[in-house]
Amino acid sequence: MVRGMTVLLVCQLAGEVTARALNLPAPGPVLGMLLLFGMLLWRGAPDWLDQVGQGLLRLLPLFFVPAGVGIMNHVQLMQSEWLALVAILLISTVVTMITTAGALLILVRLTGRRKEHKGAAERY
Repeated sequence: MVRGMTVLLVCQLAGEVTARALNLPAPGPVLGMLLLFGMLLWRGAPDWLDQVGQGLLRLLPLFFVPAGVGIMNHVQLMQSEWLALVAILLISTVVTMITTAGALLILVRLTGRRKEHKGAAERY
């Protein structure tokens, strides 16, 4: 478990150092995740790293507590800016859905796994 957590933290540190050293606009943890992804593609996922990932996924709800506390600390600001918040939530949701659909279409084309599905009316 310690070895897996160490690998995750070293990847995050390497991403942070790279982002700062090269003055990249991407966040360091994102670069660290890309580094980890490359390592997993190259070597595969060992069991000890999988165990750490599963353990962190079980604790995922706890990571939302600080965000919830921050929201509660700024209720007055949110009340005064509610229209802008609702608008940005709706816009970001639509953009996310469009981006996800586009990524799916690109991956389907790249992998060549497109299957023809006939609708119920065309089957008979």
